Amino acid sequence: MKKIAILGSTGSIGTQTLDIVREQGDIQVVAMAAGSNISLLEAQMREFRPSLVSVWDEKKASELRTNTKDLGIKIVSGMEGLLEVSVIPESEILVTAIVGMLGIRPTIAAIKAGKKIALANKETLVTAGHIIIPLAKEYKVPILPVDSEHSAIFQSLQGAGDNKISRILLTASGGPFRGRKADELKNIQVEDALKHPNWSMGRKITIDSSTLVNKGLEVMEAKWLFDVALDQIQVVVHPQSVIHSAVEYQDGAVIAQLGTPDMRLPIQYALYYPERRNLSGRRLDLFEIADLTFEKPDTDTFRGLALAYQAMEKGGNIPTVYNAANEKAVSLFLDRKISYPEITELIEACMENAEFIDHPDVDEILGTEAAAYEFIEKKMSAK
Repeated sequence: MKKIAILGSTGSIGTQTLDIVREQGDIQVVAMAAGSNISLLEAQMREFRPSLVSVWDEKKASELRTNTKDLGIKIVSGMEGLLEVSVIPESEILVTAIVGMLGIRPTIAAIKAGKKIALANKETLVTAGHIIIPLAKEYKVPILPVDSEHSAIFQSLQGAGDNKISRILLTASGGPFRGRKADELKNIQVEDALKHPNWSMGRKITIDSSTLVNKGLEVMEAKWLFDVALDQIQVVVHPQSVIHSAVEYQDGAVIAQLGTPDMRLPIQYALYYPERRNLSGRRLDLFEIADLTFEKPDTDTFRGLALAYQAMEKGGNIPTVYNAANEKAVSLFLDRKISYPEITELIEACMENAEFIDHPDVDEILGTEAAAYEFIEKKMSAK
């Protein structure tokens, strides 16, 4: 039995990981962590019987202990709980599907404990790639990407050996507002932005996809994962979401990974790498699709992508500012406290006003996050 631990078991990636556990039958979930959805977490505990569970809030953890006392499962909470799940001795792989910068410390702890990392937490590399990647190399721990685009790049690199990459072609669906101009985005409502044309994802990442901020985060992540320069990463808008990304080699050959938009494929590939297992679901039918189209991203309208490149060029703690400002702005938009265009306006304002730190440690990364939140809160109170 392959043994895994999951951070974020009740989220989109976490639940789809558990779908694979059910289907394959030879994976044991030894530990899991979740935020506040303890009703779903309890159902997962009863089905998968892990030995350790973590809930972020101690009150929720206490409630869960009462509800599941018949199971005899150890329940912990807070950051200490996340760390305990991450380094549990029985696990081979840590699936990091937790949202936000909470994933940094657990990922570091898991690497030091020699766990393989199935990475679905963008913030870990966006804000701390300069820490995570050297550490993974030091401990000889593989980081296996779970995002569909990064998994596609990873798959396209198999068998490449020492052959040099010329470009990474990072595909984007374009989101629900592809083709619109800035004036047409002023009255966008939450319900409009949550209608992704191809993928089923959580609310926050769906908003990020609509603004192209998500693609900006993926650009940052790709730089760290594949050790390429920013100018070697080209974003290509591909509305059909059939080509999940591609690699161009120095001889001009382009190798791409194609498939239906099903997140279970990259999750399963990370869990079983380098083995490919049968996976249920719809297969790609090129005759049915017939046409594949490609466009340049409109970075004048969707400023979030352009700002991501600026953040990576500046380096230091500015990618953290970009990420934290977006998290706060998206939360405000979902709560209907700001307009849709204000999401990227707040990101840009934060980047312009941030105090620069060249090579931030984890505490400075988290301090930068807090400072970005404080800046936006002050800006909101002044409205």
